[in-house]
Amino acid sequence: MSRTFDDLVAEAASVSVDGWDFSWLDGRATEERPSWGYQRLMAERLARVASALDVQTGGGEVLAGADRLPPTMAATESWPPNVAKATALLHPRGVVVVADPDEPPLPFADGAFDLVTSRHPATVWWAEIARVLRPGGTYFAQHVGPASVFELVEFFLGPQPEARRKRHPDDETAAARAAGLDVVDVRVERLRMEFFDVGAVVYFLRKVIWTVPGFTVGAYGERLRALHERIRTEGPFVAHSSRVLIEARKPR
Repeated sequence: MSRTFDDLVAEAASVSVDGWDFSWLDGRATEERPSWGYQRLMAERLARVASALDVQTGGGEVLAGADRLPPTMAATESWPPNVAKATALLHPRGVVVVADPDEPPLPFADGAFDLVTSRHPATVWWAEIARVLRPGGTYFAQHVGPASVFELVEFFLGPQPEARRKRHPDDETAAARAAGLDVVDVRVERLRMEFFDVGAVVYFLRKVIWTVPGFTVGAYGERLRALHERIRTEGPFVAHSSRVLIEARKPR
C-alpha cells in the first residue's frame, strides 16, 4: 500500500537536516557522483601540506573522511547546528572549527595556509581565498555548477532563465584569475538525480536551502501535492545536478 501525501510530507518535515549527511534519502532518492572523486583527491592534497583551511565545512563530514590531516588544520562554518556538529566530529582530529559568517573577511592572516579546500561553498570569495593562501599555495574545491537541479527549481518557481547562468565555470575561472590566481584545472559534469517520493523532495529542499529559497511545506503545499501526483502516476522525478572541480594556484 502506497503511503499518503500527508504521511510522506509530515515525516520529511520533522526529521533533522543538520550536517551534510544524506543517508536519510537512501532508497528514496539517488544521485550520480562525479567521476573524479573529490574527497579522495582532497585527502591526497591534505596529506602533502603543513597547513590547510576547509571553508564552509558543513558538519565536517567530508573533511573527516581524510585519513591524514596537516599539523595545522582549520575549518569555517556559519550555520550554528553545523558548527556544533563539525566541532564534535573534527576536534578529536585536532581541527580548529571557527564559527564564521560566509562573507569576507576570513578570520586568518595573509598567507596562512598552503591549501584551501571547499565542497559546495554557497559563495566563493576569491580575493579572500587568494589572501589567506601563501605564495605557491592551492585552492582545491568542488563547486555546484550552473543550473543545478533546475528541473526541481523551475517546478516550484517557474522558468528562471537569468539564474541558469549563475556559477558558470567560465565566470568562476575569470573571477579566480581576477583575484590573482592561476587556474590549473577545471572539470564539469552533469549528473542524474531521481526522487522516488515527495518526502524525499521535502527533505532535500529543507537541507539544500538555496535550491528553492524560503521553502516551507506551508508555502509550497499546492506544488508539493502536484509533485506527489506526478510521481505517483509517472514514476520518479528526474533532475540533473551540476558539479565543477576547480584547482587554482597562487603564484610564487
